[in-house]
Amino acid sequence: MNNFIVSEELKDIAEKVQAGERLSFEDGVRLFKSNDLLTIGYLADLVRRRKNGDRAFFVVNRHINHTNICINRCPLCAFGKDPGDRGAYTMTLDEIESRAKECRGQGVSEIHIVGGLNEALDLEYYLEMMRRTRRALPGVLIQAFTAVEVDYLARSNGISLKRTLELLKEAGLDSLPGGGAEIFAPRVRERICPRKISGERWLEVHETAHNLGIRTNATMLYGHIETVEERVEHLIRLRELQDRTGGFLAFIPLAFHPKNTGLESLELTGTTGYEDLKVLAVSRLILDNFDHIKAFWIMIGPKLAQVALSFGVDDLDGTVVEEKIAHDAGAETEQHMPREKLIKMIRAAGRIPVERDTLYNVLWEGLQ
Repeated sequence: MNNFIVSEELKDIAEKVQAGERLSFEDGVRLFKSNDLLTIGYLADLVRRRKNGDRAFFVVNRHINHTNICINRCPLCAFGKDPGDRGAYTMTLDEIESRAKECRGQGVSEIHIVGGLNEALDLEYYLEMMRRTRRALPGVLIQAFTAVEVDYLARSNGISLKRTLELLKEAGLDSLPGGGAEIFAPRVRERICPRKISGERWLEVHETAHNLGIRTNATMLYGHIETVEERVEHLIRLRELQDRTGGFLAFIPLAFHPKNTGLESLELTGTTGYEDLKVLAVSRLILDNFDHIKAFWIMIGPKLAQVALSFGVDDLDGTVVEEKIAHDAGAETEQHMPREKLIKMIRAAGRIPVERDTLYNVLWEGLQ
C-alpha cells in the first residue's frame, strides 16, 4: 500500500482493492459506516488512477429544461409545477430551437435536455424537439430525457419502450442522462417519489437503451431518508446491469437539496462535505465496472468537486450554462462554469484536463 497506513478496520477491504477484487455488499456497508475517510479516499484514488491515470474530464455543454409542469409532483422535487401554478412554464419548439442556436460558435459538444411529465405535450413535440436541435447543432451530441420521461412517453402513447427509444434515436437522441434513479428501494420511493416509476422499471429503460446502442449515465440521490444498506443495494443493482450490458458511461451521485421540497418538513439539513466525499469514494470502489465517476459541481459546489478529484472522481461534468432543477431546491452554486475555470480547477488539483464529448471521445487534452 505504498507508504499509506491503512487502519486495521479496513485492512481486509484495502487488500481486496489492491488485488483488484470485487467488493461485496457487506464491504460497501462497512465503508459507508466507517469514519476513516482518508483510507476510503486513498483506495478510491488508487482505482481512479488505474482506470484514468491523472486525466480529469469535463464537457462544454448546455442544459435546457423544456417544462416544469409535471403530473408526478414528487415530494423530493422543488422543480415540478401544476398547470396554472405561478412559475409554471413550457417552452415552445421555437424557443428550444433558439436556445440551441445560441450555442453555435461556443464550442458546445453536448445539449442536455430534461423536464417534467407534461400531459399537454405529445410524442411529436419530443421528436420534433430532437430534429430541430439536431438541425440547429449538427455534430453536437444530444443527451436527453430521463428514464421517467421515456417510460411516460411509452405508456401515454401505447407503445413499447423499445419503439419509443427507436423513434427518439431516429429523431436525433444520442444518450440518456441518469436522472430519476433516486434510490431503488421501494420503501424510499414510496415516501420521496410515490408516483415515479419503480427502480426495476428505471433499470429496464436503461437496459433497453443499452441494447439499442444508446449509452446512458446512472445516478443515485442521497442524503434524505435512505439507509446505508439501501445505498449499497442501489450501487450493486447498477453494477449488475453494467455487467450485463456495459452501457453505462458514468455514475453521478446527486446530493439531495431539501429546500422548497415536500421533504422540507422532515428538517433535513442537506449533506455535509464529509458525506459527499465518502459517497463519491465508496461509489468508485463498488462500481468497479464503471469507467467514470462524476462530481456534479452544481450539486456539491466547485471547491468540493475539485477536492473530490482525490477521492475517486475523474469528471466534473461541464459548463452547464442554465440549470433549474437543483437551484429550485436551494442549490447556491452558479449556473454556469466557464471552460477556462474548469481547466484551472483541474490543473490546480494536479490533474490533466481533458475536454470530452458525451460519449467520452477526447476533443482536447491539456498538458500536465
